Amino acid sequence: MAHTRTLGRQAGFYSTSTVLAVLFLFPMVWTLYSSVHGQQATNGADPDGYGLANYRRLFDYGAGIGSYLVNSVVVSLITVVVTVVLATFGGYAIARFDFPGKNVLFLVTLAILMVPYTTILIPLYVFLGWIHLQNSLLGLALVLAVFQLPFGLFMMRNSFESLPIELEESALIDGCTPTGALRRVLLRGVIPGLVTVALFAFLASWNEFVAPLIFLTDGSKFTLPVALFNLQSGNNNVVDFGALQSGVVIAAVPCVVIFLLLQRFYVRGFTSGAVKG
Repeated sequence: MAHTRTLGRQAGFYSTSTVLAVLFLFPMVWTLYSSVHGQQATNGADPDGYGLANYRRLFDYGAGIGSYLVNSVVVSLITVVVTVVLATFGGYAIARFDFPGKNVLFLVTLAILMVPYTTILIPLYVFLGWIHLQNSLLGLALVLAVFQLPFGLFMMRNSFESLPIELEESALIDGCTPTGALRRVLLRGVIPGLVTVALFAFLASWNEFVAPLIFLTDGSKFTLPVALFNLQSGNNNVVDFGALQSGVVIAAVPCVVIFLLLQRFYVRGFTSGAVKG
């Protein structure tokens, strides 16, 4: 009887997982299929055939889809690097050092999560003008990094706190400075947390639409989501759905590939701070 109940639970689990997987994957598979099938994909040569005409039109759109991809990559990389570096040093300092106002600083940083960032985009736009970073990919990336810092700081603090303090003490006894101990010993133990922070920062910056729309005024500097939105608007109210679906595929592929490659670190990163060792 117990064996039968176990088999029943397993069957229910796998059946539910399969249904959920199909529901999540179906829109992506359908978009990929639609981007290479039909009249638009073959330039009208074969309504039931397959072709890459949608992708060819997409690559010729505006400044070229390659330019928009490069812009998105640049913004995402800067956001990831700034977020990971600041979150690592900040999380290490809060987890290991005692200094006046530490808890207040941590809570104020987390409070950024409670502020809808769209409400402060205009002040940020003005501020970027003051520091001459308006309409620049660097300015956009710095703004996106600011809004990723609360989560990154929280994640890295938990990751460092989950490491035994004896590791750091041993490194200090052997002559390492706190920075040396961080670089040579502790970073290896918080790799899952680092990957989780980097993955979240990448996905957020890669898919961000509102901030690039506000901060970037030069069409050649648009990121991929803004370019696809302009494509969706269409010329003369005519939307090229085939090219738009191709753009969605191109935008989704990097996110899917990176997540699949890093998912084991992602899961470990979320559980690393659950129990202090």
